[in-house]
Parts: sequence; structure tokens; C-alpha cells
Amino acid sequence: MTTPATRSGTGQPAELFFEDLVPGLTVDLGVVTVDGDEMVAFARRFDPQWYHVDTDLAGESRHGGLIASGFYTVSLFMRAYVDHLLSRAAADASPGLEELRWLAPVRAGDRLAVRVDVMGARPSTARPGLGTVSLTGTMLRLGPDDRPEQEVLRTRFRGWFAARPTEAEPAGSAEPAGPAEPAEPAGPADPTEADLPEADRPDHGPTGADQPASDPAETDPAETRPAETSPDGPEQPEGGPAKAEPHD
Repeated sequence: MTTPATRSGTGQPAELFFEDLVPGLTVDLGVVTVDGDEMVAFARRFDPQWYHVDTDLAGESRHGGLIASGFYTVSLFMRAYVDHLLSRAAADASPGLEELRWLAPVRAGDRLAVRVDVMGARPSTARPGLGTVSLTGTMLRLGPDDRPEQEVLRTRFRGWFAARPTEAEPAGSAEPAGPAEPAEPAGPADPTEADLPEADRPDHGPTGADQPASDPAETDPAETRPAETSPDGPEQPEGGPAKAEPHD
């Protein structure tokens, strides 16, 4: 049975996982043709500014005609992203975006080439079993010869993707138990989610393209800094020896 963690963004069995979305990967999301009626209908519903909906006023203005709402343009990007990537990938939610820029007007009939580039990837600190992928999306207007003429949209954002499921070992395949190993001294308790760095959160500073996956800023200090000890054993807090805590 397929679990939710292994479903794609559209609910079908996933074929791409966090491990497949490596930095440097470019995914072609196809070519979108701007439908004039849909462009205007979207603007009338969600962004009814005159240069989006009034043909006469827009024609007399510096725009020289109707231009698309930027939110319509980014909606075209999102549909291409779903159709060509999220429909195949084990996609979860997105913690947000860092950049959204409309670089040139978009008009009815424009043909826009869409793509995403993977800028960074690391295991999520807020969602165990998921990885955070930093992506840059672009849309470029194509000329009559199908060659890119101008970039019209750029966005930088993040998405959560499930890690590839591991295969469970068949029953009875475990090796016979040997002599018990000496128990190691109990270490500090695992940090709670509240103690973990919240680098996945949209309001927690630049990630992805601004920081490589191996950037020390994205590493939990507790995982990389050795514990300080003295010749007599672990240091004790001032005021006397620590009280022993019961262990499970």
C-alpha cells in the first residue's frame, strides 16, 4: 500500500524523492502560451487594475495595451511546476518563498519557457523524514524562432520533499544475537523541536542559493562541537554534583 509520504503532489505514486533533487539540477517545465481571455478574466476577478482590464485605457498608456497581472503570471508558473515536477515528486508543503520578481510585462499570446533550478538541499530540521529543497524558478519569453528573448519572471522559494522510503528487512533475516555489548553512559537527551534551528521557516533568514547545503550556519552546533571534558570526567554545574536522573 502506498503511504502519503510516497505520493506525488497530485496524489499519484511518487518517482522522485528528496535525494533526487540535487543542487545543480535543472528541470524543464515546458512552454506556456498566455491565453488573452483567461488573462483578463483572472484580472477582473483578482486584480482589476485598469492596465489589466481596460483595453482602451491600456492602449492609450505607456503600456501600449493590456498587460497580465503579475499574479496571473506566477499562477502560470505554478501550474507548470505542478504538471512537470510536483506530479512526479514526493512533494509536501512549502515553507515559503524569498523572492518574486516581475521583470517584464506579459501579454496575450506570449509564449513563456518555464524551468526550475535546484540551488540547495538538506534534511529538514523542522519536519523529520523530509528534506528542504531551495529552488529558483524562471519564465522567459520566446521569440518567433523559439529562442529566449527576455526573462519575465523570477522566483526563489523552498519546498519540502519526502526522503526515499527504506526497505524493511524480511522477517527472520536478523542474525543470531551475540554477547551483549557493554552499555554506554547515557548522554544528554535528544533536543526537542523547539531547540532545533528553524532554518526551514520562511522568516528565518536566507537559505538555499544564499547558503550552500554544507554551510556551517545550517548545522546544529550540538551535532558538530565535541563535548568538553576534564580528566576527572564531564564537568558538573557549579553548586555541587548534579543529581542522577533515572533512566529508562
